[in-house]
Amino acid sequence: MDLNYYILLVFAPLLIVAGILGFAIPKGKALTSGAPAYNLFHIVFGMIGVCIVLSRNDSLIRSFNVVFGVIDLYQAAASYMNLFPQKYFEWKRADDILHVVIGTLLVFVGITG
Repeated sequence: MDLNYYILLVFAPLLIVAGILGFAIPKGKALTSGAPAYNLFHIVFGMIGVCIVLSRNDSLIRSFNVVFGVIDLYQAAASYMNLFPQKYFEWKRADDILHVVIGTLLVFVGITG
């Protein structure tokens, strides 16, 4: 297994935890959005990521990392430009920073890893 495997092995469960915490932490106290649609997005994609990492299929793992990284980068741009799904996800500045950092990392590792 390569770096992509280990990145997704850690990242997928973190997505699930982030989604669950988004429901548990009151919106006013959270650094990130906490919008229900955004939390569900994290849980669903985290579960997909766990299934993919359990498959141990290198090309699927690499593809997930690249595609999710691109989605993260899109979310940062969408937040800045008020594009879909901004009104449902209600991103905060911390979300934007995380999307740029994580998205860039996932795309880079997915392509070079």
